[in-house]
Amino acid sequence: MAQAAAAGRVRDNGMKKQKFRFLAILLSCIMLLLSAEPALATSVSDLEKQKKELEQQKKEADAKKKQEQQKYDNAAGVADAIQGEVDEVAGEIDEIDAALVETIASVEIIEEEIEEKEAQIEETTGEYEEAIATEQEQYEAMKLRIKFMYEKGDSTYLEILLTSQSFADMMNKVEYVEKLYEYDRNLLEEYQAAREMVEALKEKLEEERAELEAQEHELMEEKESLEIILAEKKTLYEDYEAQLSRARQEAAVYKANIRKQNDEIKRLTAAAQEKQSQIDEAKRLEEEARKAQELALQRQGEEEARQNSGGGDSESSSDSSSGSSSKTYASASNYSGSGSKGQQIANYACQFIGNPYVPGGTSLTEGADCSGFVWRVYKDFGYSLPRTSYSMRSSGTGVSYSEAQPGDVVCYAGHVGIYIGGGQIVHASTQKTGIKITHATYKEILSVRRIV
Repeated sequence: MAQAAAAGRVRDNGMKKQKFRFLAILLSCIMLLLSAEPALATSVSDLEKQKKELEQQKKEADAKKKQEQQKYDNAAGVADAIQGEVDEVAGEIDEIDAALVETIASVEIIEEEIEEKEAQIEETTGEYEEAIATEQEQYEAMKLRIKFMYEKGDSTYLEILLTSQSFADMMNKVEYVEKLYEYDRNLLEEYQAAREMVEALKEKLEEERAELEAQEHELMEEKESLEIILAEKKTLYEDYEAQLSRARQEAAVYKANIRKQNDEIKRLTAAAQEKQSQIDEAKRLEEEARKAQELALQRQGEEEARQNSGGGDSESSSDSSSGSSSKTYASASNYSGSGSKGQQIANYACQFIGNPYVPGGTSLTEGADCSGFVWRVYKDFGYSLPRTSYSMRSSGTGVSYSEAQPGDVVCYAGHVGIYIGGGQIVHASTQKTGIKITHATYKEILSVRRIV
């Protein structure tokens, strides 16, 4: 009986030691968990949920940034377009200013010429009146001599013959009378010619003065017209400047929003990374705790195996995946080999008919304005064009409309399109009609530019 009691006490002591070791292992696991970083205060599933929320917030911030970027691009495109109009009007103002200065200078020159003509006319008028007076005096003197010499008819010649001392004397007297008559007649003719010449000069000067006055009148009308046009252009320039200022302010607001979204995206990205670090650390600590628990259970099993038997457990996991698809258009490379390069460009551009018109836009699918549409089509073929319709007027080589070929850029006042042949263009028309085909001569063509 004593031996049996002693054996019972030994078994009890063994069981107590085994329980003590098991409790010690559990206590060490609990201490390990209690000494872990704060990440363990929240479960891994909660941390992953928080991370997903941060990633969703980041995705929303990315979408909002994209919207703000699109708004900024639109506003910047509008500002660029208005800047082109401002530059164009400024150039027109400079041209009108130069024309006005030239017209004013021409008016001053003509006024000086009119003054000179009036002085010449006044001087010529004096000469004319003097010539008339001289002619009249000579005429009166000749009349007296003619009257004296020929008034009595043949008797005068008879007296000359009778009073002559000789035949030679008679001939001298007759010759003298004839020379005197010839002298008077020649002198009178000279005065008449001089009078006529002065009169013709006077008439010519008066005609020239009349022409100068007519030119002055036309130039004054031109000056008034230029002043009116200049005032209108200045008003238009000021209006464009105001529009440009508003567009730039709007673009600045969108740009500030983009910076704000960038900061928010950076913050959310950092927070998600930090959350991932917490998840990784929590998983590490959970793994360590799990291993400690397994070790404790293993040791317990080893102790129990000495007396009874033990078992274990296992885990499994699974995951899934998904995909998405989106609508696409044929790329520019798909049109290679379909005719000339210009024809390829025209064919490529026509596939976007029906897409929207968006001021300042450059997207062939989401929306573009007239210059953004042309710019993007050519960009897809590797060509670099200016962004505004005004600047496109000087791109490539100018050709006449009768020589236009598919792919040529047709320029209008504040608008551009791509010629597709048959007297038609494809262009981003208006916000109401979007990208469409129109007759090329629907309004006045300023120029046709060949890029390829």
